[in-house]
Amino acid sequence: MLIYTAIFFSKIIENAISTLRLIVVSNGKKKLGAFLQGIVALVWIFGTGIVIVDINKDVFKIVIFIIGSIVGSYLGSIIEEKLALGSNMLICVVKEKNEKIIKNKLSNYQITTICEKDNEYSILLILLKRKEINKISNIIKKIDKDSIIISEKAKNISNIV
Repeated sequence: MLIYTAIFFSKIIENAISTLRLIVVSNGKKKLGAFLQGIVALVWIFGTGIVIVDINKDVFKIVIFIIGSIVGSYLGSIIEEKLALGSNMLICVVKEKNEKIIKNKLSNYQITTICEKDNEYSILLILLKRKEINKISNIIKKIDKDSIIISEKAKNISNIV
């Protein structure tokens, strides 16, 4: 039973860290991503080594290995969602009459307005942390229930040469 537990938890740890590593690297944190990959490799060697020993006599190890992979991948996604690394740009189409109310309510955020003359709609571009997407979207929807809100990943490219 101890072997099955070790296989199960090693796969959970490996896949959870692997999922986080992908997100960290996509957010430009290459050194942290490389470090996490080292941990993933170490855990993989440990877990796979246990599975391979007498695999023909105990096929149940493979089942535990697969279940651990599934649970680890799911857990990694949940952890990443809670961390919510990175920035996003909300693109909001709102009624022009609600634009000032929204901007006043969100005065702590970087907001750019695009508005055509004599148009009843404005487009707001709001830069924010990914963790704040739901909070800000809810504020906008309370003010303008017909607004259209699109979220895009944002990356500062002014530091790129």
